[in-house]
Amino acid sequence: MARVLSNEILEKLLKQELNTKTLEYTGHFGGGCINEGQSFKTDTGVVFVKTNKHTGSRVMFEGELNSLEALMKTNTVRVPRPVKVLDYPEGNGSMLVMEHLDLRGLKNPGFQAALGQQLARLHLHNIEKLNKGDSDAVSKFGFTGATCCGYISLTNEWKDDWMDFYVNQRLENRIQMVLKENQDRELQDFWAKLKTKIPEYFTGLEIKPSLLHGDLWGGNVGEIDSGPVIFDPASFYGHHEFELAIAGMFGGFSTEFYNAYHQLIPKAPGFEERQKLYQLFHYINHWNHFGSSYRPAAISIMKSLTAI
Repeated sequence: MARVLSNEILEKLLKQELNTKTLEYTGHFGGGCINEGQSFKTDTGVVFVKTNKHTGSRVMFEGELNSLEALMKTNTVRVPRPVKVLDYPEGNGSMLVMEHLDLRGLKNPGFQAALGQQLARLHLHNIEKLNKGDSDAVSKFGFTGATCCGYISLTNEWKDDWMDFYVNQRLENRIQMVLKENQDRELQDFWAKLKTKIPEYFTGLEIKPSLLHGDLWGGNVGEIDSGPVIFDPASFYGHHEFELAIAGMFGGFSTEFYNAYHQLIPKAPGFEERQKLYQLFHYINHWNHFGSSYRPAAISIMKSLTAI
């Protein structure tokens, strides 16, 4: 495989920005359908440099850096330590430098259970601070700046009401993106019906903001020798149940994970219906990113929710 980051200009930039005389390529690659990356030895340890050469990638990486920092501060979950965001030396792209971890797939049943407990503690962290009246507790839904679930930026304007935030800054936002490209009458009609029913799914619930990873599917979790790790976040303060929606869509999480999570945060009445409502965002978001192959799943959820 060819080296992803090999030009002298880039290596000079990294040496300068990381204040290191040593910058040795390790042979470790990473990445997926959106970003590429590789690791380097430096004077202070091994770093992973994640790159994207497209316009707008700085917003994505700044959102990821802010998310990692917020998650780290809770001392509940293990994430790679972020270092800094840099502009790519050629073109419009950018890069995120972070701690390198020797990640492998999350297979250990004990680590699955540990992640379930850790995730629940993450979700309870801000709620417990609110209950104690801590001055630094977050009382609204949103986040400090844009994040990207995929490569399309999300609006995270602070809102007092969770339904307002979710309907307008998640569902409405992404549905209108689809409709801008394709005037799908069935999508329009089901969305108009569903909006009127959404309050029914939250009857009797008091929802307080939890800090979320925001994109917790099986490809964004792993393990190292000491335990589970989560990465590639798109964090915001939202309803803790939202986190489990994408986790249940693509697999990768065991019974031990869910049991451990729900020991600390039991399911509330209406949980299963709200999971469908939260999965709808991810199917619509995938439709925006990867095309209409995700349309049947999105329409199916809307049809089932409006029929209840």
